[in-house]
Amino acid sequence: MTDFFVILGEPHRPWLDPDTLKLKFLALSATVHPDRVHTGSEGLKASAHKRYTDLNQAYHQLRRPKERLQHLFELETGSKPQQIQQIPADLMQFFLEVGQLLKETDAFLVEKSQTSSPLLQVQLFETSQAWTDKLNALRQQLNARQREWLAELQAIDARWIEQGRSDPLARATMLRRLEELSRLFSYFARWDDQIQERIVQLSL
Repeated sequence: MTDFFVILGEPHRPWLDPDTLKLKFLALSATVHPDRVHTGSEGLKASAHKRYTDLNQAYHQLRRPKERLQHLFELETGSKPQQIQQIPADLMQFFLEVGQLLKETDAFLVEKSQTSSPLLQVQLFETSQAWTDKLNALRQQLNARQREWLAELQAIDARWIEQGRSDPLARATMLRRLEELSRLFSYFARWDDQIQERIVQLSL
């Protein structure tokens, strides 16, 4: 399988600083961009295009925690992380809150779409703002959770660098937690997308 860490010249590790990674990606992109060989042979152009495509794919795979952890886990173990559908117990209440608010917001959006009276539309505009505020408040809670996971990820990364290679048992334990974190970041991404989608719909 393709090793995206190698393509970007990064070591296999759980944490990569997003800003540093972006700067590195932009610098590498400038050196392999297909426009640099636009007068070259077709073979040279094809090779440059592949390098540029691989670099873009590597960056998009490593820049976000969910995808990076899944890729790291697969490189380390030879298999993809398990896709367990059951919500972790400590997230169940939050999951229910997200589901309930999205359901209520969707019901309001249906009502809004069926309203043609200008007077009622003005009233619904004010109500739309209230629903948007609720969704943003929920999103702030979600972002707080993600900050906790990111802090844990950085802490694991420090141990990974210090003892990961010399202590196979510690490395295996860290990999199990990284697999769990990859699922948590997956929940975050899905819920954040769903919340953002409703916020956009409310603004229309």
